[in-house]
Amino acid sequence: MTDFKKRVVSIYTEQTPNPENIKFVVNQMLYAHNSIDFPNVESVEGASEFAEELFKLPMVRNVFIANNFVTIGKTPDVEWIEVIPTIKNTIKAYLSEGKPVVDEKIVSARVAAEVAEIEQAAGDDAEMVTKIKEMLEKYVQPAVEMDGGSIVFKSYDDGIVTLGMQGACSGCPSSTITLKAGIEGMMKRMIPEVKEVVAEAM
Repeated sequence: MTDFKKRVVSIYTEQTPNPENIKFVVNQMLYAHNSIDFPNVESVEGASEFAEELFKLPMVRNVFIANNFVTIGKTPDVEWIEVIPTIKNTIKAYLSEGKPVVDEKIVSARVAAEVAEIEQAAGDDAEMVTKIKEMLEKYVQPAVEMDGGSIVFKSYDDGIVTLGMQGACSGCPSSTITLKAGIEGMMKRMIPEVKEVVAEAM
């Protein structure tokens, strides 16, 4: 751990299409080639001490960790200009100590349980679900991650695909347009069995 003790952490912010969310990009990997969404403090459940630290700040509403950034959603009663320095300092203080960002064991167990649940629900549609998930991973994820969020598969039922919005995508005014005009159109073209794409009710 001594190598990390004096690690210099630099952070810059990026706007997202969601005015209530901002990306805090750091000069190190937080969660390489992966992402995890904490829509509220209750959802952490030991999976990330880093997220727990951020949720201690009264203005933090949601936390989304991916690759080299963390997207933070604020409460509507504050302005970004007032709270960005505090959030930056909290991120710096935690990361400069070199502590783990996520607890891989807890997260892996959680992901495995979610995958098993989706597979069980898919039943005869397992092949269709695989196609949809591959398409999301290849065409959708890279673009929405640039905007500080993620769109994940939730279920498929009789031609209706339900997706979950995470990070900056959750509650974003433009995510409905992205979902309908972008993702739904592409899925219908590439997977004719898809009739509609809807967002999971948050």
